[in-house]
Amino acid sequence: MAEAPPSLILVDGSGYIFRAFHALPPMTRPDGTPVNAVFGFVNMLAKLIAENPGQRIAVVFDAGRKSFRNDIYPAYKAQRPDPPPELVPQFGLIREAVDAFGLPAIELSDWEADDLIASYTRAETEEGGRVVIVSSDKDLMQLVRPGVTMLDPIKQRPIGEAEVVEKFGVPPAKVVDVQALAGDPVDNVPGVPGIGIKTAAQLITEYGDLETLLARASEIRQPKRREALLEHAEAARISKRLVALNDRAPLPLPLAALALKEPDRAKLAAWLRAQNFRSTLARLGLDGGTAPPDPGAAGRGKPPAEAASAANGDAAPFGPYVTITDLATLESWIAEAHRLGVVALDTETDSLDAQSAMLVGLSLGLAPGRAAYVPLRHARARDLATGPAPEQIDFKSAVAALRPLLADPSVLKVLQNAKYDLEVLAREENGGLAVSPIDDTMLISFCLDAGRHDHGMDELSERHLGHRPISYDSVTGTGRARIPFSEVPIDRATAYAAEDADVTLRLWHALRPRLREARVLALYEHVERRLIPVIAAMERAGVKVDARDLKQMSAEFADRLAALESEIHALAGRPFTVGSPQQLGKVLFDELGLAPPGGRRARTATGQYATDAGVLEELAAQHPLPAKVLEWRQLAKLKSTYADALVHQINPRTGRVHTSFAMAAASTGRLASTDPNLQNIPVRTEEGRRIRRAFIAEAGHVLLSADYSQIELRLLAHVAEVPALAEAFRNGEDIHARTAAEVFGVPIEGMDPLTRRRAKAINFGIIYGISAFGLANQLSVTPGEAKAYIDAYFARYPGIRDYMERMKEEARIKGFVTTPFRRRIWIPGIAEKNPARRGFAERQAINAPLQGGAADIIKRAMVRLPAALAEAGLSGRMLLQVHDELLFEVPEAEADATAEVVKRTMEGAASLRVPLVVETGAARNWADAH
Repeated sequence: MAEAPPSLILVDGSGYIFRAFHALPPMTRPDGTPVNAVFGFVNMLAKLIAENPGQRIAVVFDAGRKSFRNDIYPAYKAQRPDPPPELVPQFGLIREAVDAFGLPAIELSDWEADDLIASYTRAETEEGGRVVIVSSDKDLMQLVRPGVTMLDPIKQRPIGEAEVVEKFGVPPAKVVDVQALAGDPVDNVPGVPGIGIKTAAQLITEYGDLETLLARASEIRQPKRREALLEHAEAARISKRLVALNDRAPLPLPLAALALKEPDRAKLAAWLRAQNFRSTLARLGLDGGTAPPDPGAAGRGKPPAEAASAANGDAAPFGPYVTITDLATLESWIAEAHRLGVVALDTETDSLDAQSAMLVGLSLGLAPGRAAYVPLRHARARDLATGPAPEQIDFKSAVAALRPLLADPSVLKVLQNAKYDLEVLAREENGGLAVSPIDDTMLISFCLDAGRHDHGMDELSERHLGHRPISYDSVTGTGRARIPFSEVPIDRATAYAAEDADVTLRLWHALRPRLREARVLALYEHVERRLIPVIAAMERAGVKVDARDLKQMSAEFADRLAALESEIHALAGRPFTVGSPQQLGKVLFDELGLAPPGGRRARTATGQYATDAGVLEELAAQHPLPAKVLEWRQLAKLKSTYADALVHQINPRTGRVHTSFAMAAASTGRLASTDPNLQNIPVRTEEGRRIRRAFIAEAGHVLLSADYSQIELRLLAHVAEVPALAEAFRNGEDIHARTAAEVFGVPIEGMDPLTRRRAKAINFGIIYGISAFGLANQLSVTPGEAKAYIDAYFARYPGIRDYMERMKEEARIKGFVTTPFRRRIWIPGIAEKNPARRGFAERQAINAPLQGGAADIIKRAMVRLPAALAEAGLSGRMLLQVHDELLFEVPEAEADATAEVVKRTMEGAASLRVPLVVETGAARNWADAH
């Protein structure tokens, strides 16, 4: 039975303002006033009114920064920063918007909006009404109960009791007790130190409520938790008074005054026109019959959020969509795509592995709301023993019809994660279809917002279109009940697959115009987009591994693990399971009596002793057993991840291992290797070299390795403009010896290796914003000595300190840093109040332009290399990229010539104040080539 509609909708106006401001890209009205939050707010109101005809709606605001809670606890919200300058002028405009829509705007001095929402909710439900609170604010979740729900206005997700339990671990009635214990650093609610949401939920579930817990705190077995509760009991009580909403606030307007009234259409139209919200005017039918704005106009100066609205097709719904099951209909859609010049494309397959996936169907999107699915290899459902397969076009006929469109240079094909679709379509089993030219919405988003959020289609759709797409699980099932996509009924497959094409096209309209404004259009068009076919070719090529050698290696590693276990048991004085953290902790701390790091018995959240790598490294100074366990763990991981697993990851069709390179994973722009991860094989250990020896060339070929030398240090010398470092690089000097000579005042000739090692640790540590404590650990010196080294380094190279401060300041002001090649890398934690988290973000800000710059350079080289090799008449092919290294497979007779072309192309990929140097080597296996 359908749930009754709400009788009152309360909009958390203050909360939504901030969410809209951060969710939408910058935009201004003609006079330059920022309006992105206003635009988001207006469209949310318009949607809410349209979807709830006849329902009363009120918008509730905070009247000021202080409330009665500051009398209880003066520091309440005291550390909240001022709103961004671009948001300040939008507060008044949003109140104007509420008035233009004819809705009541409610606020009251000395009370927060949350208290007013609580009071109106109580008053309405006491009269038998139902309330929906439009907000995702966790503080309002305590109000959820029968007859009261919430709605996330950005994600359009309802929040009921189940969602509250999922977030807090307790039902809504207990939320206040959990919040009182956990506190809230954003609002400066003290809580109890050391107790987070998860622990608080466990305690409240066990003891029932806060007062019972505090009364029985002395019974708690964990000493640290018990002492914290006893010491901070009053802080917990104060915190509860701060987080509990007061539902007895005076009602500025009586319930009767919240009656629905139609807005003055002329007044609303005039106000929307003044803000230049043309798509909203069109959607509400207030534009006097003019056509909705052209989405492409965003690139000609139109605000990007307005373009996003137009891309969403304004009133164009998501579906229903067309199923194409005959050739004539397909040809008509193809003809329309040729006429329009842009078509969104998406494939449906039976596997996530592009090297083995069979094409089941594909979808086409021509305009917002106009998309279709073409089933090609759907089978009858497995529970139907007889009967024909679903109606669909003959596979070869469909491929023949699609081939000219997909290859037509005058029709842009828009995809999300294009690399996967291109690889699937290129396989002979799937028709051997070439697709060009292309745009990729995932990579467009990545160039704009790397580090800000993920770039999957569902995330982007919710963020930019306000639409949650149909999930894959909902059409195929999950776990053992999951069916292949080829068995999904055609109608359900159409709803899911065509929506993907529709969403992709709308995202393209919304996001692509922003590339020029953000000054990353060249990065996208000349690097990221051109890299897609290069990476796809690498993945298709794969790399050969010696299965016999891997099996022999696995046996060798097993013998070494057994020997290490024997040594560990001897050191422990008894046998135990080395891989068990619980048993290891008992041996280290209870039986050997080692002192935990920091002078206390560090335990995990489950109460076990912490035995992670950091703990074991510190314990190694006290006893030889921890170091042996670290060695055992590393070897066990290498055995399972590579020696054992790689044998099973050999593709039976090609006889090679095919990794997948994620192009939008690392915020710095680095590629990430998965399934298998070939970027985590240690370079400098014997075990790592042993694994690399199993990567071999085909008969008559060699593997050619080309590696940038000290590229991040060279970038540091470039961006920080350090004359001494630049000169050393230009002269081909030993950079670490030169640094030691500059910093420590010792001659290079006859330099003590330890001195050079210290300079090397500083050189590389500076790139990662190393602290004196971190450097002290690396060099086994006191923090005071390490600080003296760092101070001497900065005294000799002041440009580096200036660079570091400049990057931190850039991140604080803009929210992102940029590489020398204009890649934006967002640093979300730069404004954190927590010093540890903020320090981590500051180190990110220092390192990201260097690591990202190195990624830019090698990507620029990768884009140029296929053409350079072809122009030289060489047949070698690129197989792998591992950070600063590229691996090629080349005919033996072409090794020297290929090395020369590769070296020249890579060293010419960028022009810096210092030379780029590439070292090459060739051999039958990867280890000997490196």
